[in-house]
Amino acid sequence: MSRFNDRTVAEASTAPTVPHPAPPVAEHPPDRRATLALTSAATVVALMTYTAPMVTLPQTAADLHTPLSAQAWLLNGTPLGLAALLLVAGSLADDYGRRRIFVAGTFALGITTALGALTTTTWLFTLARITQGAASAALLASSLGLIVHAFPDPRGRLHATGVWGAFVSGGIALGPVLVGAMPNWRLSYGVLGAAALIVAALSTRALSESRAPRGGRPDLAGAVTFGLALVSLVAALTLGRDGWLRAPVGLLLLATVTLLGLFAAVERRAATPMIDLSLLRRPRFLASSAGGLFTGLAVIGLFSFLPALLQQTLGLSAMDTAWLFLLWSGLSFAVALQARRLAGRISPRLQLALGFVLHAGGALAMLGALDAGSWPRLLPGLMVAGIGSGLLNAALPLLSVESVPAQRAAMGSGAQQTFRYIGSCAGVALTIALATSSGDGLARGADIAMVVSAVLALLAAVSVVALRERSA
Repeated sequence: MSRFNDRTVAEASTAPTVPHPAPPVAEHPPDRRATLALTSAATVVALMTYTAPMVTLPQTAADLHTPLSAQAWLLNGTPLGLAALLLVAGSLADDYGRRRIFVAGTFALGITTALGALTTTTWLFTLARITQGAASAALLASSLGLIVHAFPDPRGRLHATGVWGAFVSGGIALGPVLVGAMPNWRLSYGVLGAAALIVAALSTRALSESRAPRGGRPDLAGAVTFGLALVSLVAALTLGRDGWLRAPVGLLLLATVTLLGLFAAVERRAATPMIDLSLLRRPRFLASSAGGLFTGLAVIGLFSFLPALLQQTLGLSAMDTAWLFLLWSGLSFAVALQARRLAGRISPRLQLALGFVLHAGGALAMLGALDAGSWPRLLPGLMVAGIGSGLLNAALPLLSVESVPAQRAAMGSGAQQTFRYIGSCAGVALTIALATSSGDGLARGADIAMVVSAVLALLAAVSVVALRERSA
C-alpha cells in the first residue's frame, strides 16, 4: 500500500495540469447605488458626446471646411471607434478589471473630448472623434459588467439594466439640447470633457473592482483585424456616394470581407478570443446581435443625419432642431425608464420586435414633411419613433447580458454594442448617400432615406421574431 501511494503521488506530481478558469475576483461588496449612478452618468456623457455633432453639423463642417462628400466622417468617427474596440474592451474588462477599464475609459473620454474642441481640420476632428469612440467603448462595455456584478439577483438586474438603458436614451436626448444652447460647438466639447473627468475621479473610490480572468494575453491580432475591417467598410460606404461601381469602392469592400475572414480565423485559434464564436449558435445571442445591428442601421443611421436635414431644408436653427430632436429622444428616455414593467408580460425579443415596428411607423409618418416645408407634420412620427426607440434601448442591454454566461457579461455587452455601432456607421453613410444623391433635392432624398429606414426596421422585427421561434 505504501509503494502504491508513493507511486501515485509521484505520477500526480509529473502529470500535466489542465488549466481551469480562475474564479471571479472582487475586492469588496459593491455599492449598488454608486455603481448604477456612476455607470449611468458616464453613459450619459458618452452618448452626449456621441450626439454632439448632430445638430451642429452645418456649423462644424463650415468651420472645418468639410465638403459634403466627407461629412459622413464627422458623424462616423465616434461610432467607428466604438465598433472597433467594444469587443476587445469587454474582454479586457472581464479579464483585467471592470473598474480599471471603466475609469480609464471615462478619463480618456474627458481628455479626447476636450482635445476635439481644439481641432482645425476635418481629419484631426475625425481622429479626435475616433479616439472618443474608443474611450466610450471602454466605459460602455465595462458598465454592464459592473452592473451585473453589483446586481446578481434577476429582479435587481432587471431594474438596473432598465435604468442604464434609459440613460442611453437620456444622453441622446440631452446632447443636442446642450450643444444647441452653447454659443459654439467648441465650448460644448470643453464642458462634456470636464464632466467626463469628474465622473472618472468619483469612480476611482466609489466603485469596487471585479473580474473573471481567463488567463492568456489580450487578443491584439483580433482587435487589429476587426478594426481594419470596419475602417475599410466605412470608407467604402462613404466613397460609394460618388459611385458604387468605382474600383476603390470595390477594393475596399473586398478588403472588408477578407479582413473579416481573417478575424474569424484568428478568433478560432486565440486562447482568449475577443468573442467566443460558438455563441453565434445561440438564438438569444443572435437576437441580441441582430437587434444591435439593425438599431444602428435603421434608427441611429436616420436620426444622426435628420437634424442636419431639418436645418438645410426647413431653415431651422441648431436650437430649434434640438427641441424637435428632444421630442423623439425624450420620449425614448421616458419609455425606456418604464419599460422594465413589461418584463413579466413580454420577452425582451418581442419587445425588440415591437420597438422596430413602431420605429418603422414613425419613419413612414414623417414622409413628405420636409418637402412640404412643415415641421409640425414631423411631430406624430417623432413621437411614435421615440416610443419605439425607448423599447429598443430597454430591451437590448438586458438581452445582451442574458445571452452570455454571467462571468462574461462585459463581453456580451461589448458584442451587442459592437453590432449596434457597426450598424450605425453603415446607417449614417447610407442615409447621407440616399438623402444627398436624389436629383430632386434634399427633401425628396430624405423621404427615400426614411422609407429605407422603415424597411430595415421591419426586416429587423421579422428577424428577431424568427429567432425567438427557432429557440422555442
